[in-house]
Amino acid sequence: MTDEEREGYLEFLTSRRARILARIEEAARVSGRGADQVEAIAVSKTVGVDEVVLAWRAGWRAFGENRPQELVRKLAGIESHPEMDGVRFDMIGNLQTNKINQVLGRVSLIHSVSSAHLATAISKRAEVRGHSERVLLEVNVSGEESKSGFTPEEVHSEMDDLLGMGGIEICGLMTMAPANDPDAARRTFSGLRELREQLSSESGLGLATLSCGMSDDFAIAVEEGSTLVRLGRTVFDPNHDLVTE
Repeated sequence: MTDEEREGYLEFLTSRRARILARIEEAARVSGRGADQVEAIAVSKTVGVDEVVLAWRAGWRAFGENRPQELVRKLAGIESHPEMDGVRFDMIGNLQTNKINQVLGRVSLIHSVSSAHLATAISKRAEVRGHSERVLLEVNVSGEESKSGFTPEEVHSEMDDLLGMGGIEICGLMTMAPANDPDAARRTFSGLRELREQLSSESGLGLATLSCGMSDDFAIAVEEGSTLVRLGRTVFDPNHDLVTE
């Protein structure tokens, strides 16, 4: 980008961020919460290092990547930007066991622990490194065959074993809703909240983080209790319409 293009894009990012935060505040109010109880991360999987740096300048402090190799590339790219010290990256996409080592120690939170097998693999490798990895359990609340994750029944039956694993700290749950169906999205998000309440009662674990809601449905997710929304296109793409209704 030219300097003029960078300035124009930064202006867009700053303006769009203000509108997103206002929409989150409005949706949080519906759920009886304050906006400070909802975190938004900018999903940077489709943009380059330059766009991430400009997003930082626009006020974003946490980013999400869905491929380990792209995570590594982004982290290497921002090394020349000391002003971004303290930047946070999360792993939000499907994680293959042979890619775990590229993620451990590089992210603040792994959103996509979709099976006991993956949880075990992360646990073992984190223990070897002598640290604990913060994770979310991905749950397929909607039941769509195209989506990965534990079924709600599997989470209930396997939670004791998951909690007994070393090297991981289970911080909450994550889900994805059906696309282009606001009613189904609302049912999915409320279902995740209800599942969290059940699991918390059974396990005594707070499970404070509910990661749900993306560019097209984040307001619904916040209304239904989401504490962390994952926003990509609505942050970075000027052609994406921010849903305000």
